[in-house]
Amino acid sequence: MTRAAIDNRSIWDAVLAQREAVPALWAHFDFEAPAERFTTEPGIKSTLPAAHADKRDAILADTELVERLRAYSMMGDVTADRYAALMATRKFRELIDLLTLACDEGIAAVPDAPPELAAFIADLEDRPDWLDMALVERGAAIERNPTAHISPFAVRGAFIATFMNEYAALPMALTGTLSDTAAARRVKETANFFAVTTLPGALDRFGPGFKAAAMVRLMHSMVRTNIARRPQLWDRAKYGFPIPQVDQMPAGLIGIFLTSYRLIAEGRSTFTADERAQVEFARYRCRLRGLPEALLPTTPQGIVDIMNMRAATLRASFDDRICGTLVRATMAATLWEGESLRMRIFRRVEQSFSRVFFLRNFMNNDRAAAAKVGVAISAGDLMLFGAALLWISGKMAAYRLAALVPGLAGLADRRLIAKIGALLKHYGHAEFVVYEQRAGPAPAAVQAQAA
Repeated sequence: MTRAAIDNRSIWDAVLAQREAVPALWAHFDFEAPAERFTTEPGIKSTLPAAHADKRDAILADTELVERLRAYSMMGDVTADRYAALMATRKFRELIDLLTLACDEGIAAVPDAPPELAAFIADLEDRPDWLDMALVERGAAIERNPTAHISPFAVRGAFIATFMNEYAALPMALTGTLSDTAAARRVKETANFFAVTTLPGALDRFGPGFKAAAMVRLMHSMVRTNIARRPQLWDRAKYGFPIPQVDQMPAGLIGIFLTSYRLIAEGRSTFTADERAQVEFARYRCRLRGLPEALLPTTPQGIVDIMNMRAATLRASFDDRICGTLVRATMAATLWEGESLRMRIFRRVEQSFSRVFFLRNFMNNDRAAAAKVGVAISAGDLMLFGAALLWISGKMAAYRLAALVPGLAGLADRRLIAKIGALLKHYGHAEFVVYEQRAGPAPAAVQAQAA
């Protein structure tokens, strides 16, 4: 038996152990029965981009990686799930407050801390053998340039990535994100997390990124808990396990995935020093969010292979009642408030940029298909996108050059930090609201889907 097969066996043992580890949630969950979402059937349309659909058979030929992804499509976050399961006896706001205190001051500062909270904090504090914080800090510094300049324009378009597949989108719908206001809040919360983690020292034990990662993990686990407590809203045979580990990969690895794809196309097989720093930054940020090391490859080919496998095994399905509603709500949401001339201009450009970003990345440049899901692209949108792209490219190039000049590098970095700080003020405090807070029945679209 190969090492990979042995590892997969141990992964499956951990998957099945969830029944005993968190019996309040998973004692009666069937982890071994296949789910519709995960497919290796020939000829089935997956979420691989159309341009790469002909490579699906070759991707699926790696049976050991297939099995690893199959297992992690049934795996949650045991440590965070155990803490979230306390919602059966404690209010969710109390759990958030206790976690906040533990992040800010340490577990010793929490009176009568639940053992589940202590285990959660210990897991966050655990630093893997491979971790090099100096490298992580270097990666964060490099990421500050795109965070300050691209993210304000692209965050809306990037956020809807999971909405293009109903299997991954339904948990988000259950949080109440089917309205424009809720969608705006979710986008800002996501942008807040990714921006704050790029600040100096953010991922240190008492840094704001450490705390943000803990809150994101708890939010996901709270959604899982509410789904487990409301099985009528969840078709196990169709959707499998709610918010599995494989669905955490895209948001955390997309940047280094695109970098890996590019350098492989260039004929390279290794990262440069700066690329390696970005990879380690992304990997540690993912680790803090609960992803296991088995889903965090270190090589360009390994990163491409695991992301392609996730896409090749996730069945394609776009249900307009769920996916379309989420897309339209997000595209229509008001993210940037203010009535100054500068803000009105920025808001108009950002909306156009988001639409074209969506068109290029999720609709294969098919304007008719985009219009069918409620995202109409005009000639004006294309023009504003092009102008914004030129401006962004120029800004980023200037900061990259400044980073190479002694005396200017520090000044440029401080300016980037200030820009990110201004963005964080706009994004506001992440509320991490979950479905539990909302009274009354689930949204009609969700009820229809779960029926």
